[in-house]
Formats: sequence, structure tokens, C-alpha cells
Amino acid sequence: MTAVVFIHGTGVREPGFSALAGRFAAGVSALRGGLRVVPYYWGGAHGAALAAGGASLPPATGTGRGPLAPGSGPGDDDTADWAVLYADPYAELALAAAGSAPAEELPPGSVPPDLRVRARLADLLAEGDGPAAELGPGLARAVADLAAHPLLAPAAASLAPDDLAEVAARCLTAQVVAGLLDTDAPLVPVGVTRDAVVGRLAAVLGASARGAERGVRSLALRVASSAASRAVVRRRRALTEAAHPAAGDVLRYLSRGEAVRAGLRALIAGLEPPVAIVAHSLGGIIALDTLVLTPLPQVRLLVTAGSQAPFLYESGSLPSLEHPAPLPAHVPDWLNLYDPRDLLSYLGAGLFPGRVTDIAVDGRQPFPAAHSAYWTNSEVYRHIGERLP
Repeated sequence: MTAVVFIHGTGVREPGFSALAGRFAAGVSALRGGLRVVPYYWGGAHGAALAAGGASLPPATGTGRGPLAPGSGPGDDDTADWAVLYADPYAELALAAAGSAPAEELPPGSVPPDLRVRARLADLLAEGDGPAAELGPGLARAVADLAAHPLLAPAAASLAPDDLAEVAARCLTAQVVAGLLDTDAPLVPVGVTRDAVVGRLAAVLGASARGAERGVRSLALRVASSAASRAVVRRRRALTEAAHPAAGDVLRYLSRGEAVRAGLRALIAGLEPPVAIVAHSLGGIIALDTLVLTPLPQVRLLVTAGSQAPFLYESGSLPSLEHPAPLPAHVPDWLNLYDPRDLLSYLGAGLFPGRVTDIAVDGRQPFPAAHSAYWTNSEVYRHIGERLP
């Protein structure tokens, strides 16, 4: 009888682990009879915990819109709104365009609503990145993209010229900052600098002067982002309690991992061969380290899903093996399942040629949901069932 040791990943605690292990056991047993599924629950004894009851955590804000700057009143902070724009710089334009009337043929001699702002965008493009130099590079590209964007004309038909200029200025600014975030730039300007750039660009695009600070004033965008922000604040304790074990588990394992490896070795020592290990996320790192450091001949197969072990090895952070050392001969066949949408899954075949089989699975979920969707995916169980000893 094949024994299948199932190892969970970061942040998993009871009663969630029992539900997860039960789902795995049902899924793998449905494809292959006569299996003995042996869960390894390390989270309770070896997982991270806030020993002082969370004394290190900052308090939640009371407004639902993030911490307020000195002198500002409740609701004045627009941090959540900018988060929406960094994710989609055209969000306000899309909202404005959605509210515009169907396009109609203009009377002879009429000026299209977007003509004025397009002319000003052309002038701005000629200045290159200079008008937003405090933010970083990318303004010229953002201007060219906005001028060619199909949302500009319907948004112009829906907004007053001043409002269009401000929305366009925020769109351009958000594109530049989003570019910094996409490239992991080490310096991102504070909100005061960003708002000053918005005011300058809005003036260039034809907005009437009304001070340097031009916050996000789109009512629909503000309502949407405020609702999301309030939901986060309401769930802050739940989010904190879920997030701190996930991050803490990784740090605790990398600094004090021998105890969890010893527990796994002891569990496997009591099993009759053949044994397969199926591990998720950090569980895959634990399993690989254990197998590298200690020959366990009864283990005939290692399966990892959503694993960061290849990345840690390549980056020099895997406790058991440092690149470019090869995978020891005593490590069994390794099946590595990854979802291309799971940003926490990595490939091993290129690092260990002939020793690792990488197979893509598709949970049809965006990240981070993709990282937790392996064990409800029949494709995952099929690949495991085909390779079990």
C-alpha cells in the first residue's frame, strides 16, 4: 500500500488544515484506490505565532480611508483612490466614458469635445518627461498612450473641460507611478509630490487654476475605492491573523527549520514503503530540504504544487542546497506542478535537468486565489495519480 504524506503550506491552521487534508485525501483516493493518506500538520507545533498577542502590529485607522495627513479631515485622504488608479490608470476615463451619451454626428463647424485636450496633449508630448521629472521617467510614453486611447473621446463628451483636464492629468500621473511600481523602483514619490505634478499637468491640459493639490474627485471611483477600503478595515484583524502566519511561517522556517524537518523524518520513518510526499508552497520547501539533507529511501516520489523551492535554490536561499550544487542522487523523482497565474509557483527543470518534471495546471483563478486552488483542481489529482508508486 502506497503511503502519501500530505504537507500543507504557509498560514494553514486548524480547523482549516483538517478540511484541506480531507479534501486532498478524497481527491487522490478517487483516482487511486488502496492509498494511505498521512497528513503532516506542522503549523500547530512549528508555525509562527504572535507571542505577545500582536503588540508589534500598528493599530487600524478609524476612518476607513487610511491614515490622514496632519490638518486633513475625515474623508479627505485619497490613498485608496490612487490605489485604484495605479492598478488601472484609465479607471476614471472608463467611468466617464460609460456615462457619455451615444456618439452622434456633430453639426457642421462644431469642434469635437476631445479636440482641445488632444492639442494640449500634443504640446505636452513635445516636452518629453520633463513636466513630471520628480516622479521619474515615463510621462512622454503615457501622453502618447492617452492621446491614442479609445476612451478619450467618449470621456471628453461626458466631462466638462476642467474635469477632463484633471482626469487626464491623474491618468498620466498614475501611469508614471505604476511604471515605477512595475519595475520595483527603489524610490516612489510621496503623495504631496504626486499631487503637485497632477496640478501642473492639469493646468497644461487646460484646467483653471485652483491650487496645487488636485485629489481624486471622481465620485464613482471614490465610492468604489472607499467601499473596498472600508471592507479591508472591517477585516483587518482577520487579515492580520491570516497574513502574519503566512509570512511568519516562511521566516521561522528559514531561521529555525530543523524542528519541522525532524518531525517529517520521524513521520516517514514509521511508514512502510513505497512513500510519496505531496506538498504545497512552503511544504514543498520543507519536503525538499528534508530529502536533500537526509536520504530517505522509502520515499519514491516528491510532488510539489505552487512551490518556491526552485526560486530559493536559484537565489541562494534554500537551506539544504546552494546553487550551483546538483540535486543529490538520493532525492527521488520530483514532479513540480505550477499554475502560470500563481505568482508563488516556480520551475525546477531548468535548474535540475533530468531530475524535475514541471507541469502546468490551470485553476482559472487570478492571483492570489490561484495559489490556493490546486487542491480543488481535478487536473492536479490526475497528474499525481498517474505518477504514484
